[in-house]
Amino acid sequence: MATELSPTARALRTLEILQARPGTTAGELAGRLGVTERAARRYVGILREAGIPVESTRGPHGGYRLRRGTRLPPVVFTEAEALGLVMAVLDGQPAAADADDLVGAALGKVIQVLPESVGRQAAALRRHASAAPDRYSARPDPATTSALVTAVAARRRVLVTYRTESGREWDAEVDPWAVVVRHGRWYLLCHSHRADAVRTYRLDRVRAVRQTADTFEPPDGLDPVAALEENLGSGWEFPTRVVFDAPVAEVAPWIRPLMGRLEPSGDGCVLVGSTGNPSMYAQEWLPSVPFAFRVEGGRELRAAVEALATRLAAAVDT
Repeated sequence: MATELSPTARALRTLEILQARPGTTAGELAGRLGVTERAARRYVGILREAGIPVESTRGPHGGYRLRRGTRLPPVVFTEAEALGLVMAVLDGQPAAADADDLVGAALGKVIQVLPESVGRQAAALRRHASAAPDRYSARPDPATTSALVTAVAARRRVLVTYRTESGREWDAEVDPWAVVVRHGRWYLLCHSHRADAVRTYRLDRVRAVRQTADTFEPPDGLDPVAALEENLGSGWEFPTRVVFDAPVAEVAPWIRPLMGRLEPSGDGCVLVGSTGNPSMYAQEWLPSVPFAFRVEGGRELRAAVEALATRLAAAVDT
């Protein structure tokens, strides 16, 4: 059941909206708050009574806005918001339970400035909750992430230095379309001018970012998450091609995006992609698919599968 917001909470939400969208009309404000226009005006009145200078103008470009140079009060969290924030941080970075951790130190500062009753609950949650780190997650450098997000927002082409898991390093000129977080890993979805193709780069493997003077326009209607899922299995160092003796509909639920693109082939289907880690592909991903398969392409993947088969056969050799 949703919790009904108090008038004070709605007034604070009104303040957030006016900060983000100067010129918001009473109708727009009512729509975003889920109240009538009369109620929206009442929340504006609450802000004015609290000494926050909210100005209003009439006409086609009119609406409510904060007076230029307005100094706003500190951010106020409800108990649910504060606990939700702590939970999200610990879920994303378990090490934040430690005050010596970079994110943990920042979280501690947030908790310290919360009202006593709210801060006490948030501090108790942080102190007594334990989180197991995701062994597949990878934390990128904050400065690198910031540089890429800035380039995405400014639609500026960048030069990135990238290093693969095997240690191979190269420079690429890319149009950074979006930064996407997926299952504890951060990715750059971009168009590579070197490959003239869509590429996905892990941010924790980006060693340097240099913004250029060139600009770009992302594709119309881009869905960054869907595009990332579609392209995760392409553009890696080692090509792969795996044939399954089962139809696409049965195999598809077992195929993760990183494994490649699944296509029908006769009575079965074929998985075409690439990987930067043939051993993981052979040892963890393929064995999880409960159908017979043949590795037809990818010398490195074939070698990894053969090595695994030899090791498993030796384990039961009598």
